[in-house]
Amino acid sequence: MIDKGIIEASNDEREAGLRADYDALAEQLDRRGIDIAGIKDKIAGFGIAIPSWGVGTGGTRFARFPGPGEPRGVFDKLDDCGVIHRLTAATPRVSLHIPWDEADPADLRAKAEETGLGFDAMNSNTFSDQPGQALSYKFGSLSHVDAAVRAQAVEHNLHCIALGREIGSRALTVWVGDGSNFPGQTHLARQFDRYLDATKEIYAGLPGDWRLLTEHKMYEPAFYSTVVQDWGTNYLIAQELGERAQCLVDLGHHAPNVNIEMIVARLARFGKLGGFHFNDSKYGDDDLDTGAIDPYRLFLVFNELVEADGPGFEPMHMLDQSHNVTDPIESLMVSATEVQRAYAQALLVDRAALAGFQEGNDALMATTTLKRAFRTDVEPILAMARLEAGAAIDPVAAFRASGYRAQVAEQRPAVAGGSGGIV
Repeated sequence: MIDKGIIEASNDEREAGLRADYDALAEQLDRRGIDIAGIKDKIAGFGIAIPSWGVGTGGTRFARFPGPGEPRGVFDKLDDCGVIHRLTAATPRVSLHIPWDEADPADLRAKAEETGLGFDAMNSNTFSDQPGQALSYKFGSLSHVDAAVRAQAVEHNLHCIALGREIGSRALTVWVGDGSNFPGQTHLARQFDRYLDATKEIYAGLPGDWRLLTEHKMYEPAFYSTVVQDWGTNYLIAQELGERAQCLVDLGHHAPNVNIEMIVARLARFGKLGGFHFNDSKYGDDDLDTGAIDPYRLFLVFNELVEADGPGFEPMHMLDQSHNVTDPIESLMVSATEVQRAYAQALLVDRAALAGFQEGNDALMATTTLKRAFRTDVEPILAMARLEAGAAIDPVAAFRASGYRAQVAEQRPAVAGGSGGIV
């Protein structure tokens, strides 16, 4: 973990400047009728989950270039996730991926307590074969033509639920790579029916206080058709399964230029928005750092979330990124603060004025109202929330000053690079 003295020394260099910036922003917002303390409190109470797999170096279909201090297993991952939360005070939960993170539940709970973390949604894996697995998922899992393969995939998901119950999770996320690569390869309707039947078995195994989140993706690994291809299909699944089934929206799982904020509004309207995997993209499912390419789109998503906020509206928030050329801990810290930034900006929108412009068909002033909130530099709010929580004003600077990466590199064996799926 990061020594408290490192954080304090880093903050001492920056606190005076932060307080001056915060006071200046408070004065500016006060003229707009906005209480900065109220915004800060909401940011302080807003958490983003870290994916356990995100703290390792990512890769592409061509190659992977591991960095120093790669986590050796789930307990190293939890150490790294604990560092992220210690420095940002923004990531109190970790989302595990099974079987990658399989471990004794008592040991997982003990490690989580040691690192100050809790557990978010569980994630199953039926999109790749694992050592010792009896049947292959090469041609699908929950939608496979072979009932035995489907049963194996269902049982794996039920195992994820059982493990999750032991560690305090209350949701299961299901993403499958099932689909086809050629026209005629599969009967599209029967394949979807098989998926629905198998997923109903998983849903029947949910504890009463759990949610099932299904995740859509336009393509990859299947390139002609994907069983859960889009938000409409995902919505049909959630409707078919029941009240505790909802849709998970990954920002990178859509066609380029799709209006994701409208999808968010639609799913929220019908009570089927279950959560997010935040990342960013330029071309496809790039899994780039959140806000790295299109921060305005991220803001527009949060504009819809703030608009929909109310009793019973509790979407889950998680990062889902691949860090190929950056330190994963640094990228995850920056990305978590970018999610907070978009939320803070959305909280600044003058909703009464916006509604008036919308009702009056004043397109220019409506969009200007959104842009005014987006253009506000809310960094002093985010940094002050971190300072008051005992975290770092500048998380990346404190992390680099700590020498944590060099320290764990001495303890964790170096990992060799590997090729991807293209030869």
